[in-house]
Amino acid sequence: MDLAQLETFVAIVEERGFSRAAARLHRTQPAVSQAVRKLEEELGERLFERGSRDGTLTSAGEVLRGYADRLLRLRGEAASAVEELRSLERGRLLIAANEYTSHLLLPILAQYRQGSPQIALVVQRSFASRIPEQVLDRSVELGVLSFRPEQDGLSATAIYEDDVVLVVDPKHPLAGASSVSVRELGAQNFIGHAVASPLRKEITDLFARLRTPLHMGVQLPSLEAIKRFVALGAGVAILPGLAVLQEVARGELVRVPVPDLDWKRRIWMVHRSQAAPSHAAHAFLRTLRTLAAEQGPPHIFSPASSPGEGR
Repeated sequence: MDLAQLETFVAIVEERGFSRAAARLHRTQPAVSQAVRKLEEELGERLFERGSRDGTLTSAGEVLRGYADRLLRLRGEAASAVEELRSLERGRLLIAANEYTSHLLLPILAQYRQGSPQIALVVQRSFASRIPEQVLDRSVELGVLSFRPEQDGLSATAIYEDDVVLVVDPKHPLAGASSVSVRELGAQNFIGHAVASPLRKEITDLFARLRTPLHMGVQLPSLEAIKRFVALGAGVAILPGLAVLQEVARGELVRVPVPDLDWKRRIWMVHRSQAAPSHAAHAFLRTLRTLAAEQGPPHIFSPASSPGEGR
């Protein structure tokens, strides 16, 4: 039993005859009769009263009519649902990000919503180390990372170039300095993140290479907590520039130039390379491309061409 046979069956019932059903379906009357005959053979029951010219149904035909209507209606609903996905009138997009990369997503999500208001967006907070596997096992469709993943099966596009900054509270003695070296920071009390990260390792390695002590007397569980603690005058911190944009703009924190920290870090959007993005994800990537074209750096849209790119 297939939907074409059911469509023929329903047309005969609605048109009250084989010839009118054939005209409606743009088929010959013998073809319509053959379709019904195959359907009856498969079910083992006659569907129309013998000799009936107006499509009078048997008891078996009456039962089939209800199911046929439902199946054909579901086919129409399925086709409409797929079309709505294509036209972004429905859908759901799952994105994984950590606390840091979530800062970048907020304005992008706002712009995306303007063009695709019917798409349900879910940003799942995850540890950066777990995001590549979540994308690969389809727990999420897109992932945002501050490093280029090495796993096979992932495509990565650089979407933002961030810097690394030293921040202090406005009353701190270093707040007015035009420039500070790492060696001058050996006497400072640093506020660090309690979770190990590639950035923390780079900072630790830099201080060790310059033979400068790194006094990290306090470790806190989030960037938000670190920023608030620094703003209270409890210490200094080295953080991603993106994470402190608003606090610096409001005068709650002050950026202090450190030439040794002149690092550029790329933020990457990753998805499965062996699967075409959904219509919702494709529209999101298009938003990123448009943002880079209209605003320029630090927003970029640069697909990686080799596994080692972006470090």
